[in-house]
Amino acid sequence: MMRTSSGVIRTLQRQKKWISLLLTIVLCLGLLPAMAIAADRGEWAPYVSYAVNDTANYGGKTYQVIQPHTSLPGWEPPNVPALWKLTQSAPDTQAPTAPSNLRSTNVTSSSVALAWDASTDNVGVSQYVIYQGASQVGTVTGSTLSYNATGLAASTAYAFTVKAKDAAGNLSPASNTLNVATSGTGGGTDTQAPTAPTNLAVTGVTKTSVSLTWTASTDNVGVTGYDVYLGSAVNQSVTGTTATVTGLTAGTSYIFKVTAKDAAGNVSAASSSVAATTSPAGGGGSVPKHTLTGYWHNFINGSANIKLSEVPSEYDIIALSFADMDLTKPGGVTFNVDGPLSTALGGYSNADLINDIQAKQAQGKKVIISIGGEKGNINLNSASPNIDNFVNSMYGIITQFGLDGVDIDLENGMNVANLTTAIRQLQQKVGSSFILTMAPQTIDMQNANTTYMQLYRNLKDLTTVINVQYYNSGCMLGRDGKCYSQGTIDFLTALTDLTMQWVEPSQLGLGLPAVSSAAGGGYVQPSVVGNALKCLTTGESCGTYKPVAKYPDFRGAMTWSINWDKTSNYNFAKTVKPVLNTLP
Repeated sequence: MMRTSSGVIRTLQRQKKWISLLLTIVLCLGLLPAMAIAADRGEWAPYVSYAVNDTANYGGKTYQVIQPHTSLPGWEPPNVPALWKLTQSAPDTQAPTAPSNLRSTNVTSSSVALAWDASTDNVGVSQYVIYQGASQVGTVTGSTLSYNATGLAASTAYAFTVKAKDAAGNLSPASNTLNVATSGTGGGTDTQAPTAPTNLAVTGVTKTSVSLTWTASTDNVGVTGYDVYLGSAVNQSVTGTTATVTGLTAGTSYIFKVTAKDAAGNVSAASSSVAATTSPAGGGGSVPKHTLTGYWHNFINGSANIKLSEVPSEYDIIALSFADMDLTKPGGVTFNVDGPLSTALGGYSNADLINDIQAKQAQGKKVIISIGGEKGNINLNSASPNIDNFVNSMYGIITQFGLDGVDIDLENGMNVANLTTAIRQLQQKVGSSFILTMAPQTIDMQNANTTYMQLYRNLKDLTTVINVQYYNSGCMLGRDGKCYSQGTIDFLTALTDLTMQWVEPSQLGLGLPAVSSAAGGGYVQPSVVGNALKCLTTGESCGTYKPVAKYPDFRGAMTWSINWDKTSNYNFAKTVKPVLNTLP
């Protein structure tokens, strides 16, 4: 009996071991698919599809994918923490770039105030080191771009440089050397003023701003800056030879002049004055304070096919989608009513579209041409002859169809410098009525250094509205550093609040799909769009996220698209536009 019991026990023990082993094997096999998904993708590159847990190297560091995505230029791992997380670091041996544009902003008999433009680094600048001659005289944090050198002798020349340092201790090359003399206790030894600036000219006008440029002055020691006068008062001081005077009144004439100054405080004679009149408030490029923008399809894609005349009156800006790349002329674009669409609409022609555009404009609407889209692009990789081809072809389209401006919806990279030049030249041809809108993707607005943000800074004085595409985005960072999921009011308000740090509220709008079929993700009910607009402008109807301030000048909303909106009997326009009309 005892022997039999022992045998049974041993048999059960052996079975238990086999069962445990089998469970272990099953669990390990269950992990294999997840383990197989993750892959080392080598160096990060644009236009690559990355899966969750994939790893890639960038700037000597290894990053792991948080959200699946197809990469684009500007989406480098350090720029988009919503998509990548740092997993391990190789030794950082790359030094920051040299600080640039070192200048003095104020000089006394015993001090020199310094300022410079930021350096860049593969990881991040942690500190700036200030040198007086060969000696280090101070340090500031990586986010500080100024320093006040004190305890100096009067009427004495000094040489300053600045270097950037990262957390690994890598030190950048020196900035430009700033040679500056302190003033004397009795007025200083440098008494020679700079020459007067010349060739002061107006380069751009909007309803509320005037852009100026001039030829640099010269000085026996060095010009440290320029004072820009609005009438008889200094409006701003700059170090370069351009300035944009903002906060002006529409339809008003202003007089401008510029003086130069040196480190000793000597001021030049004034430049010749120049006059400029801001664009009128009731005409030209004017749009309502809170606008609704929509895209009209020049193609067939499963949404509704509509003539421009069918677009409801709720839409203030209508973007024709899209101009096509002219493969015969680098940089050139073409536009005609799409053949299949024309057939579907019973023979809708260019002439019919032109008549409909004129009718919309007679109702106070703006009709513009959009470049880009999901698959479209323009070729501005070279300056010549591409810029001329772009400007001439776009101006031809605008003239032929009687359009009001341009929408930039490039999703496949852009040459910021050449596009900036091209848009400015085009605006000069069109005049002060020129409307400029942009439609960056959500990720293009995650920090202040993306290509779209560079373009906005270059064209800020011309920009009517940037309508951010808050869809097809996944989870993105809000102003509070938290990752918010698309398709929620908090996503709209937290991400918009983040962008408010870099974009004027009057130039920013919410872009949403009109119906769920119009996008792969991110759809919210039009009533949620309305609540987000009220939250941003009045602080009411918010979700969990509360913006850091109220933005009563917030421009409005956009939808992709009018055609998709038609499939819901224009529910988006009929819901959102009444909210826009009630905003402060």
